Amino acid sequence: MGTTDVATEAHGEGTGLVFHPLDQFIVKPLFGEGPVHWYTITNATLWLALAALSIVLLFVVGSRGRAIVPSRSQSVGELFYGFIYKMVEDVTGHDGVKYFPYIMTIFLFIFFSNFLGLLPMSFSPTSHIATTAVLGFGVFIVVTLIGFVKNGIGFLGMFWLSDAPLALRPIIAIIEVISYFVRPVSHSIRLAGNITAGHAMIKVFAGFAAIAAVSPISVLAISAVYGLEVLVAAIQAYVFTILTCIYLKDALHPAH
Repeated sequence: MGTTDVATEAHGEGTGLVFHPLDQFIVKPLFGEGPVHWYTITNATLWLALAALSIVLLFVVGSRGRAIVPSRSQSVGELFYGFIYKMVEDVTGHDGVKYFPYIMTIFLFIFFSNFLGLLPMSFSPTSHIATTAVLGFGVFIVVTLIGFVKNGIGFLGMFWLSDAPLALRPIIAIIEVISYFVRPVSHSIRLAGNITAGHAMIKVFAGFAAIAAVSPISVLAISAVYGLEVLVAAIQAYVFTILTCIYLKDALHPAH
């Protein structure tokens, strides 16, 4: 095969099937073309704003009446509120309820970002580690500050297991410290990885839909994966939030 033929197939102009499932994750300027700077309004900016706008519409506009017999939007808002409030109270205890607005905001932002990313021609901000890392490291910093403010130097007691044999305590302490600092990394990668994998899989099956022989199978596979992604969108928001609650519980009660 000559150099020209290789270049042709690489650009999708040959007879082979060529598609790029990761192109959907490219951050592009929303207006015009060119490099992306920190001030550039991009497709990521748009869908981040839409996620925030959706939250405002649901909880500010949709629930502004505060009727005794709630409307549909107010009922949905109250369902979210009750679900997250119970999670925070059950996991962190009564002391953690004061941090409920912060945790509720995190859940709603991830939830709406995940679901908006399932719309055709949309962009999923939570598929980018740049977004999830801000969330993950934000939780890490906030929880660590709360731990030191509430417990002082006693917060470090969570790394020293007094119930373990004395000879093993230093080793366990080192493992606990490493595990603690790995938390924001795993917290953010878990969310971004799951969202990216699902979207890429849908794009791969969509590429095979161009082949007549496998088109029906591809359509069924896309439908199945899309249904799974709907569950993943909700589950990943829940997992991120409940892990935040667990980390907050450790900060509030390091001795437990």
